[in-house]
Order: sequence, then C-alpha cells, then structure tokens
Amino acid sequence: MKLIRYEINNKIDIGVLKRDKIYPFKNYSLSKNYTDLKDFVKNYNSEDFEKLKEDGKDFVNIKDVKILSPFVNLDHDMICVGLNYKDHVEESEKSKIKAGEAENATYFSKRCEIISSPDEVLEYDFSLDEALDYETELGVIIGKRGKDINYEEAKDYVFGFTIVNDFSARNLQKDHGQWYKGKSIDGFSAMGPVIVTSDEIDGMNLDLKTYVNGELRQNSNTKYMIRDIYKLIEEFSRGITLVPGDVFATGTPKGVGMGFSPEKFLKSGDEVKCVIEGIGELKNFIK
Repeated sequence: MKLIRYEINNKIDIGVLKRDKIYPFKNYSLSKNYTDLKDFVKNYNSEDFEKLKEDGKDFVNIKDVKILSPFVNLDHDMICVGLNYKDHVEESEKSKIKAGEAENATYFSKRCEIISSPDEVLEYDFSLDEALDYETELGVIIGKRGKDINYEEAKDYVFGFTIVNDFSARNLQKDHGQWYKGKSIDGFSAMGPVIVTSDEIDGMNLDLKTYVNGELRQNSNTKYMIRDIYKLIEEFSRGITLVPGDVFATGTPKGVGMGFSPEKFLKSGDEVKCVIEGIGELKNFIK
C-alpha cells in the first residue's frame, strides 16, 4: 500500500495511491479522522489498515495534485547511518571526510523541522558552503514502540519505506567536528514521494539510483548495505526506545559529488532525482 500526502485546490489531504488514482482517507469508514500520515503511523489500528487496502468511494487523479513530503516534520531528529555501503566508505576516505572503521556503525542525527517535498526548490545559500552534495537513501519508518529489539523481531517494527535525499554541506560537515550542522540546514531533509508499507516491498533488496541533470551518479542496491535494515534497528535500539514515526536514513552508496575527481558538487539550476525501486522518484531543484 502506498500512502501519499498531497495538495489539491489549495487544500492538503492524505490518501492511498493505487496506480494513478488517489483515494482520500476521508472517503473510508475509518475508526478516527487521521489528521496526517504521521498521525496514522502513530495511531492506526489493523482494521483501518485493512480497510485502506480496498478502493475507496471516490478518487482524484495524481496528475491533478501537488505531491508533498509524507511528513510535515518529525517529532524527533532523523536517525542517520553514515558509511553503510563499502564503496561509499572507500570514496569518503579519498575525500577527506573521515570514514572511520566499517565494523562500527556511524550514527548521527539530522534536524527535520523543515522537510523538502518532491519537485520542491531547495533555496540554498551557497555562502554557507559551496560544497553542496546529495545522498539517495532508503528511509525506514518505525511503526511500533520498542527497545532492545532482537534482529528476528525487527521486521515487525517497520511500518514502511520512503526515499530520503540526505543533502549535505561537506565543508560544514568537516569543520564542526561532527556532522549535525552540515546535514541540518533547512530543507536538507527531502522525503517522498510516498510511504510504501512493509507488507508490499522488501527493503532488503531494492535498486537505488541518483541522477543529476539526467546524469546517472549513484547506481546500487540496498542488499549491499554493510548493516541491513534489521541489524540497524537491533543495534540502535539497545538502550534506546524507538517510537512510531521515527525515521532511519540507512546510508548511501558510492557516487556522491565529493567522491568524484574533480568533485561534482551541486550548483544553482541543478536537478537531482533520487529513485528507489518500488517507491518511486524524489526530484528536487537547486536555487
């Protein structure tokens, strides 16, 4: 099931995307009036979930709406995993971003008060840092509260998946000793176009690609993660409580701008398109 947040006739709504039709939540006989997708992830019940799998009474065509990020913002910072693909570790070592030891996961957080939507323009102030970069990542959305989660049980805690573009200011990332500032500029968390529920796709084996102005830059598969989705949940939840609506950005493969020689950082006028199999594409423009 693909869940979507969108705008039509100057009103924001949520619905289920089936082929090219969106069936609004409000046309289903649900147990409550869910205000947005974050509300649904946090409070849904199995009966409502099953109802949404059926076609609703009415629909709108996707071509008639503006697709928005699944969430306006997050209750907590995004949980990010650095250096989770071996080939990206290697290119990071070449680029003066300290890669560290691959046998220990690199966790960091990313502020998500302002999330960029699909097709939205990222109005970036290049005076902050000219080394603007992209990272296509599988976003994993937690759907159940838990702590000290075992690997075998981790799948039960995944609500669904989306695409994340982890925009990064590489000089800020280096200059401040850790990565929070360089990852957290307003709009640097792009998400969408939908949430695909975990019963529909296998996040462990999805093709992932990035195009900049039509040029293929990243081309990999989530099966090449050093730590797979369920290992990340198991490891991170040791001593830390995860709650519905938490989002993991699971790392990016080789092909980011800083990995090229010479480097290929983003500039004003560029188009960045992140594509993940089974989810769709997340496109943004740089201004």
